[in-house]
Amino acid sequence: MSLADLDELIALRASAQGLSLQGQHPGRAQSGAHHSTQRGRGLEFQEVRPYVQGDDPRSIDWRVTARRGRPHTKLYRQERERPVWIIADLSPAMFFGTRRQLKSALLVRAAALLAWVAAASGDRIGAVLTGRDPHQVLPPRSRAAGVLPLLAALLEMQPRAPALLTPRSLSHGLTTLLPLIHPGSLILALSDFAVLDPASDPFWPALAAHSDCHFFWITDPLEEQGLPDGRFRVGYPGRSMLLDGAGSRTAWLAKWHERRSRVEDLARRTLAPLTRLSTAEPVEAALRPLLHARRSAA
Repeated sequence: MSLADLDELIALRASAQGLSLQGQHPGRAQSGAHHSTQRGRGLEFQEVRPYVQGDDPRSIDWRVTARRGRPHTKLYRQERERPVWIIADLSPAMFFGTRRQLKSALLVRAAALLAWVAAASGDRIGAVLTGRDPHQVLPPRSRAAGVLPLLAALLEMQPRAPALLTPRSLSHGLTTLLPLIHPGSLILALSDFAVLDPASDPFWPALAAHSDCHFFWITDPLEEQGLPDGRFRVGYPGRSMLLDGAGSRTAWLAKWHERRSRVEDLARRTLAPLTRLSTAEPVEAALRPLLHARRSAA
């Protein structure tokens, strides 16, 4: 199975045309008497003008008021560009697949397509890529200026050989991301969630408290079905073992169900949509039903 390459990631831009991330179980935020169904549109400072009756006293600019001798208030406008953060788990353990693609390659392709869709909607794209030290952090940028560096980083970070699980890689990525996000961001987390470190439990709700989250669970059919009958060598170079398919199936499936329960519980606790992506399916076919036709500007 081949690794993802730059040409195909750029070609995914065509699949993103006319699609939007809007409408995916939007969050609900409240500010004064204004209710918004899109937490992804925050407020940005526009100007200061003299205070008039009916203005919110909380918006008074006290420095300007003191300097000019009469009340002035800050005006804000709705942000047009929502920050969209992609957190991608590219642990060496993701170098695994038994169908059309590796789990790591599926993750890279899904992250690329989601980034193109977000950019086409006018959102700003940022990312935290985990899996090896140091993590890569890309601050949010608009349009292709945000997507192209992400594609290069994804390709550079994708694992090229199997290796042992990195126990706290994902949780370290969360601690990196947490101070960077602003309220109203959209966080797209892509991982196989093979390791959900208990130490990271507080970070997921903290991320979801003021932002919308969506989990993309990368899986392979063999993980759910177990080994077929026969004897197989499993593991990675330097650390492998022989397993009997029939004899190991009960324990294998028990571990799978335990992982599925942990992932589904995480999604419930953070009120985040959970999408399962399989290595057996092309990324466009897996993601397209989740995306929405972009509304043209009025």
